[in-house]
Amino acid sequence: MAEIKDPENTIIMTLKDGDVVIALMPDVAPEHTARMKELARAGAYDNVCFHRVIDGFMAQTGDVANGNMEKDFNIGRAGTGGSDMPDLPAEFSKVPHARGSLGAARSQNPNSANSQFFINFKDNDFLNGQYTVYGQVISGMEHVDAITRGEPPMNPDRMISVKVAADV
Repeated sequence: MAEIKDPENTIIMTLKDGDVVIALMPDVAPEHTARMKELARAGAYDNVCFHRVIDGFMAQTGDVANGNMEKDFNIGRAGTGGSDMPDLPAEFSKVPHARGSLGAARSQNPNSANSQFFINFKDNDFLNGQYTVYGQVISGMEHVDAITRGEPPMNPDRMISVKVAADV
């Protein structure tokens, strides 16, 4: 596991193959960082599926309303919801959508991000300046690469647990 420099702004996401450590970017996207930590601390991301996983592009998850595989799960609804908190304003920056970066998923409205996010499998520069970047995988990217593909996957993978490193 990578050396964790700022435990309060680091996420440990446990997947089927191991832990993924994500350094959040509170200086770049403070509201998105705070939302992820709040949902992680509430256990809202635990057991949420990866509902849209496109080879050579990204893995999307975070639908806490419809994606929990332990609570009234329907893969057809996964990806259509968010949390019960208000949507977030865009926090666009010059940080690129590089391999392993965490981006805020949203609708056509730039200010509609809520709980869903994606992890880029490769550099996706065409997303730069259009989606908020608020984290970077610092270890465990091989576990992200192993997530089952599909839109939606027939047998989706899930985030077993998502924790703030300071709480572990």
